[in-house]
Amino acid sequence: MGPVALCITSVILIGLMAVLYLSQQGQALAANQQLQQIHTQQAILERQNQDLLDTVAYEQSPAYIADNAKKLGLVPADPKTVQMLVVPHLRPIPHNQQNMQP
Repeated sequence: MGPVALCITSVILIGLMAVLYLSQQGQALAANQQLQQIHTQQAILERQNQDLLDTVAYEQSPAYIADNAKKLGLVPADPKTVQMLVVPHLRPIPHNQQNMQP
């Protein structure tokens, strides 16, 4: 191989390496942007999740339930007017299981 052919081959190889390098840089940049978008979306979803948890906690509070019951026209039961229904052959719930939730 003569010096001219060697020089041309070297320039072509350097050019191919530069194209390959720029291609890899472009892919890395695109992947980085996608990763940043995913992190942003994750932060938004975490914020929405926390807002929903706060809403559920607020709506389960006794004060919120009482206010909404009043708006619906419900009133607390008068213990003197409550009627108990006794069902024969029905066993009462043991005291230690009354406060358990399903």
